[in-house]
Amino acid sequence: MAQTTKNSAPRPLPEDWGRALAVVAHPDDLEFGVSSALHRWTAQGKEVVELLVTQGEAGIDSLDPAACAPLRMAEQRASAAAVGASTVEFLDFPDGTLEYGLPLRRALAGAIRRHRPDVIVSINFREHFAGGGGFNHADHRVLGPALLDAVRDADNRWVFTDQLAEGLERWRGVRFVAFGAAPDPTHYVELGEDDLAAGVASLDAHEVYLANLDGFDQRTFLREGAVRSGEWAGVPLATSFEVFET
Repeated sequence: MAQTTKNSAPRPLPEDWGRALAVVAHPDDLEFGVSSALHRWTAQGKEVVELLVTQGEAGIDSLDPAACAPLRMAEQRASAAAVGASTVEFLDFPDGTLEYGLPLRRALAGAIRRHRPDVIVSINFREHFAGGGGFNHADHRVLGPALLDAVRDADNRWVFTDQLAEGLERWRGVRFVAFGAAPDPTHYVELGEDDLAAGVASLDAHEVYLANLDGFDQRTFLREGAVRSGEWAGVPLATSFEVFET
């Protein structure tokens, strides 16, 4: 799996594909920038499936996990509808204590074999986000490497052979994996005002989650991020990605 060279001129993310699998750890992860790009793609007629590795049950301090999980899953489904995603699926790994290992790789490889995407989209797994503020969530840092490994696993007929015996065929069609909000992006997706508005609506759908973020203004946050990425890319509005080609 080859990482695109950092610090080169920004390049538009290729869009000559038909199906994307968007994989993140938690409900709300995609909505902090990537969802605007998802809307652009679904508006082009592409299929987008969202896969959430956890159910977000540990994400709201004021809610018991048993009450939190169904609420956050419902908010994610509403969020996905705002950007035109066709399907939302949830795995059942524990929120906040995600571990790299064979169970996670197996589940991700199975999802890739099942959905057979052309591209995979996720969010930053590096230690820091752009600007270096704060240490990235442990679940995000675990998921990125596991996802990259699972792309290779899905293509290997001798790995997780039980899935093949159950009728899931190996899949070698993933062209690249793109991680949004990375500190050293390589590619960008230009956004229109309608894409940004849909991205805002997708984040707005996480109503209870946002209510527990004191003073957070999601509309300002997303617009300022799109403007910064646009300045880097040389377009009015954009979202940026670090890309690994397969």
